[in-house]
Amino acid sequence: MRIGIVGLGLIGGSLGLDLRAKGHYVVGVSRRAETYERAIAKGAVDWGSTDPAVLSALDLVFLCPPIGSILSVALEIVPHLSHDTVLTDVGSVKESIVPALEKLWPRYVGGHPMAGTAAAGIEAAQSQLFANAPYVLTPTLHTDGEAIDCVAQVINDLGAKLLYTTPADHDRAVAWISHLPVMVSAALLLANAQEVNEPIRTLSQRLASSGFRDTSRVGGGNPELGRMMAEYNRAALRHCIIHYRATLDHLLQQIEQEDWTGLEANLAVAQAYRQQIYP
Repeated sequence: MRIGIVGLGLIGGSLGLDLRAKGHYVVGVSRRAETYERAIAKGAVDWGSTDPAVLSALDLVFLCPPIGSILSVALEIVPHLSHDTVLTDVGSVKESIVPALEKLWPRYVGGHPMAGTAAAGIEAAQSQLFANAPYVLTPTLHTDGEAIDCVAQVINDLGAKLLYTTPADHDRAVAWISHLPVMVSAALLLANAQEVNEPIRTLSQRLASSGFRDTSRVGGGNPELGRMMAEYNRAALRHCIIHYRATLDHLLQQIEQEDWTGLEANLAVAQAYRQQIYP
């Protein structure tokens, strides 16, 4: 299949590496020539350009810019696409993107790979990033069936776990398991950094090991991505933060009241729920 990737960062570059490994011909488009040149050298694309005209006559095009740029980039590239080309995106928010792109391109399918790292840019691209990871498609009643099949075929090539849901349900679920953790993790880092006792703050940094590293990882990631998660999924994220804050307040109350039995019971519920998610 002839595949285009617009935006050669972590996700776009990683897509290119795996798609080329599966025998697909991959064309990359980036804002800067040095980005696609590095992508070619890294083996993420066969050819690249800053000119979206190179996307003509392709079978499938992935939109991989930041969330806030997806629509504007789509407007730039669609005049260059063949009417048979299937268009998809990798944005982590769907409800504010899918309706606009459906109106813009009749063979569009919303998508979101649930994979990534704290790093960014083409240098962070890695093979097998999507293997065994959930990859969500968010078709609607207006989505072309052949376009869905085209994207699904490529996702299966990646070895990802294909799921289908609505844009609204996607955003609500992702707020809980992706966007809220970024804010919680960032709050942990910010609170730690605000410790006024400098020797204690320094000691805590020296003592920090795997537990703190794991819980702080997503909060220490790309600030622009975190901001856009909040901006474009504001209502769902607000809902999650309110409920998380109420739960945290309840745990604090148990500690203040020395309700150790109740606290342990809640921690047991948390343990069981995690085992349900990760058996």
